Amino acid sequence: MATALIVLILPGLIWAVLRLGGWERGPLVQLFAFTPYVAAWAWLPAVVALATRRWTIGAAGLVAAIALAVAVLPRAFPARDRGPLEGVKLTVMTSNMLFGRADPATIVKLVGERDVDVLAVQEFTTEGRQALAAAGLGALLPYSSLADEPEADGSGVYSRFPITDAGARRNGGGFMQAYATVDTPGAGAVIVESAHPIAPYAQSILGQWRADLRAQPGADGSGTPRILLGDFNSTLDHTPMRQLIARGYRDAADATGKGLAGTWGPYDGKPLPPVTIDHVLVDERIGVREASVHPIPRSDHRAIVAELMLPAAVR
Repeated sequence: MATALIVLILPGLIWAVLRLGGWERGPLVQLFAFTPYVAAWAWLPAVVALATRRWTIGAAGLVAAIALAVAVLPRAFPARDRGPLEGVKLTVMTSNMLFGRADPATIVKLVGERDVDVLAVQEFTTEGRQALAAAGLGALLPYSSLADEPEADGSGVYSRFPITDAGARRNGGGFMQAYATVDTPGAGAVIVESAHPIAPYAQSILGQWRADLRAQPGADGSGTPRILLGDFNSTLDHTPMRQLIARGYRDAADATGKGLAGTWGPYDGKPLPPVTIDHVLVDERIGVREASVHPIPRSDHRAIVAELMLPAAVR
């Protein structure tokens, strides 16, 4: 019994050390996306060990469980500091369209029902652009900065309000990231970018994955406020993602207690639990009032809608 408990507790203890130290490497990068599930599991062998009076083993298991809970559990509760909750409302949405095949009617319906002002899309193809137009997106969000490309490479930003400085850049992993400065009435300009770093799908690509996250623009607290939203192919348990957020952002879902809602999966029908790799990152000068996650037919990603509060323009 003691040997079995040690075998069950040791992986969780090692996981906790690596997670708190930010030392995930190699194949652990992909596995670390499932840290919330490991955090929940870690309590079981700890409780069993303590209940059977294996005090030393139980104490080690309890340390692992508590350490993982400290890392993960705050995402399930609204943060004390969600930024300013008064100002000018701006509702944003991000949706990965899975090679442009996501159901356009659902996306447009969600934009209308949730009063979305800015939509960012990834894996945005010419067919996807045409489908969204046919579904009536232009009537709701008439302004855009679009970089549709084949397969997963394209990106787009749609806006209810006029935009300037529209463009797109290709990141090191090969994906386009559309961006635009949105002129929000009553609040002035805000820079919005549709983010899509490469996925850490193989050990040979991990360096580029980290480089793509490092290359994302930071929000330095001066100049025009920024919103960076999209498919980051990273969770809050990945060190490069936390380092990006530390550069002047807050995660909208995390700030509102929705940070454990899965946004990607299942994967090609495989029986794996969903993970949270899509995010809305907002400049710390911007408040977050609400965030929600929504399924989109024919996409393996769920959309995120976030209601934000921009600082009112000084008159």
